[in-house]
Amino acid sequence: MIAERIKACLPGSASPARQLQRSMLALLALVAVAVVGLRPAAALIEIDVTQGNVQPMPVAIPDFLGDGREAQLGKDIAAVIAADLKRSGLFAPIDPASFIEKIASADAAPNFAEWRVLNAQALVVGKVTRQSDGRLRADFRLWDVFAADQMLGQQFYTSPDNWRRVAHIIADAIYERLTGEKGYFDTRIVFVDETGSKQKRVKRLTIMDQDGANVRYLTRGDDLVLTPRFSPSSQEITYMSFGGGEPRVYLLNIETGQRESVGNFPGMTFSPRFSPDGQRVIMSLEQGGNANIYAMDLRSRTTTRLTASSAIDTAPCYSPDGGQIAFESDRGGSQQIYVMGADGSNPHRISFGTGSYSTPVWSPRGDLIAFTKREGGNFMIGVMRTDGSGERILTSGYHNEGPTWAPNGRVLMFFRDTPGANGGAQLWSIDLTGYNEQRVPTPSFGSDPAWSPLVN
Repeated sequence: MIAERIKACLPGSASPARQLQRSMLALLALVAVAVVGLRPAAALIEIDVTQGNVQPMPVAIPDFLGDGREAQLGKDIAAVIAADLKRSGLFAPIDPASFIEKIASADAAPNFAEWRVLNAQALVVGKVTRQSDGRLRADFRLWDVFAADQMLGQQFYTSPDNWRRVAHIIADAIYERLTGEKGYFDTRIVFVDETGSKQKRVKRLTIMDQDGANVRYLTRGDDLVLTPRFSPSSQEITYMSFGGGEPRVYLLNIETGQRESVGNFPGMTFSPRFSPDGQRVIMSLEQGGNANIYAMDLRSRTTTRLTASSAIDTAPCYSPDGGQIAFESDRGGSQQIYVMGADGSNPHRISFGTGSYSTPVWSPRGDLIAFTKREGGNFMIGVMRTDGSGERILTSGYHNEGPTWAPNGRVLMFFRDTPGANGGAQLWSIDLTGYNEQRVPTPSFGSDPAWSPLVN
């Protein structure tokens, strides 16, 4: 079905001053309705996400109202919203056991005085109802408790089995309204799931929601898989597989499961990644002991060589506008980060700190490049400006590697190996300020994460 979006005002909203703009929910016939006018931003409670060690905002999220079977769904939706916001590190959901007012209607203004006692700065109320055609309708309102004013209201229709996605989209809307930044909760992670002993580890390409739910295995584990990366549409993945004893780059359609080889190259191909427009795949091709970077046009299947050095050039990544490429190379004697034009012109080194640098990944905002740094036996995840200045280490530890950006450019995910006979890789996330580091739940061990764009 084609998703449709109808704008309307919910009762009790403030006079319109701007509209929340978001295109969403084409997947699984999810239909969004009713974006509400907002009052001027200068009067709103808000969070400055550029500061380090932000004091989380207290927010109250009672169970969404619902009758019969919908009562449990209302509780589940509220729990997912609260978990999303808490995991961001910017919000502190208040314990429901302390709530004084029992919300009886999602359409009426709450008793703000009873929420102020709890120091709740924002209040989210909602309800879930089942329509005659079997679909669910989910409504929510975001209230500024101290100003006693509605900040946002939305309404969604969806199939009952898609309720989690509605919760993530509501969390995104709340995050954006209170921070001024796009949310990142309605996203997915593709990674390499690892099971079995270290000597016989089975690696399967796996996809899940950003909070660890809805795990789905995309490969069976017959072949070794590495470095999965999303296309800009998020419906395709490019990755490397050792099927048949030789590493090859493949394209995989997430929904249909259709897989195809990018090309039959002599030598080893690895580290594939899509261009921002999804029309090309950039990769490294090893021949004769050195590796160079190539780009393939996916429509014509023509290949262009972008580097021609006697060193190892690998891990290429486009800038968001497609005009430049960051990559790692040992052409100067050690692994360092270089930047060149998308046509291979003007390659120049940008990393000049101590130690070696690898796995550069351009921020979706275009202002920073994330990297892995190794120095003195430690592995660090850091960021630097695109000219190499302003280097900051966000976290260090035993074998941290493989950073990937959330689509809003505010959070990084990476994997960290744990030592020992029973150790393995685990996924972790950290925000751009270097705070709020936490483990990302996976079914078993996990490595090589890649964050999707917002799901369309």
